[in-house]
Amino acid sequence: MKKTIVPLLIVGTALIAGCNQDKAPAAVGSAPAATSAPATAAVVDKADAVAVVNGQYIAKSTLADLEKEIAVRGQGQTFPKEKLIEELVQRQLLIQDALQKKLDQSPEVLTQLEAANNTFLTQVDLQNFLKTNPVTDAELKAEYDSKVGGTNATEYKASHILVKEEAEAKKLIAELDKGAKFADVANKNSLDAKESQNGGELGWFAAGQMVEPFSEAVAKLEKGKYSKEPVKTQFGYHIIFREDSRAQTPPPFDAVKEQLKPLLERKKVQKMVEDMRKQAKVEILVPLVDEKPKAATDKAAAGEPVVVEEAAAVIAEKTADGKTVAKEVVDVVEEKTADGKPVAEIVEVIKETPATDKAAEPEKHHDTLNVKPDAKKGDKK
Repeated sequence: MKKTIVPLLIVGTALIAGCNQDKAPAAVGSAPAATSAPATAAVVDKADAVAVVNGQYIAKSTLADLEKEIAVRGQGQTFPKEKLIEELVQRQLLIQDALQKKLDQSPEVLTQLEAANNTFLTQVDLQNFLKTNPVTDAELKAEYDSKVGGTNATEYKASHILVKEEAEAKKLIAELDKGAKFADVANKNSLDAKESQNGGELGWFAAGQMVEPFSEAVAKLEKGKYSKEPVKTQFGYHIIFREDSRAQTPPPFDAVKEQLKPLLERKKVQKMVEDMRKQAKVEILVPLVDEKPKAATDKAAAGEPVVVEEAAAVIAEKTADGKTVAKEVVDVVEEKTADGKPVAEIVEVIKETPATDKAAEPEKHHDTLNVKPDAKKGDKK
């Protein structure tokens, strides 16, 4: 039978760690004591293994972890046990090959292993904190009462007519005032009801589910009344008919208990980390804001040879054909800057020099600058 590697891309490499061998290998490299892993891995007996690869056992617990991982991340998706074991076998072969080639001893791999180890330790620490400081039912009930059960919100049942122009909305209100049925006017004119022919019905909704002008208007209406003035929102102009209202019934505590738990866990973790941060002695060793590069004039004052971007831009503009500044020009600017001549002065000289047709006089690139070096530096032509 032809074996193929199962494409379990959703499974993290941490599961490979369960592929233990009958004789534990020495720890790879060295890491700081605070983050280093145990020197040896647990020994797996043959009775507790699902396969043996070149004398190295793959634990039953590794297969169980793989099955759980797939069930969680794959939303119930499963693979035949035969394929899962074959996946672990082929992974173990790759691990053995990497160890034989001493890839685990390369600086790049050691760095990545340490980073992965540190990330894993942060997760373990948070899991341990939540295990020792679990969210209690009392805390969940208090959160429920403050955010869900204790609210006195109102739900509304309403219909509306939506049109683009205020004048059109006022015209339709006049029709309603004369006795036209709201549903009929909505079906004929409303942007929301022309196709659906539902009379503009919105069903039951909480005020917060609607945009503010709409929710405020429906809250002010009496039962069985429609708005006498158009209500403007970003969607257009509304005529709102309030059919009914009722006190909003919150979901029972047991129905939302598990939904509230992650929220409280995040709050607990955040407070724990903040408390640790306050007690820790921390010194930031790098600037928190990127430093701006030094100005070219500062470099010139320090005697560094610099070709200023502004000078280069002016030179390029002065050159008729727009080509790159000739090397001789760059040399002149750099030399004068190195001699301490202000860069601004060089730029002004360039600005005052008329443009020359470079194509007609190719041998006079630097002559257009009218900048001559000091006598002690020798003449440049």
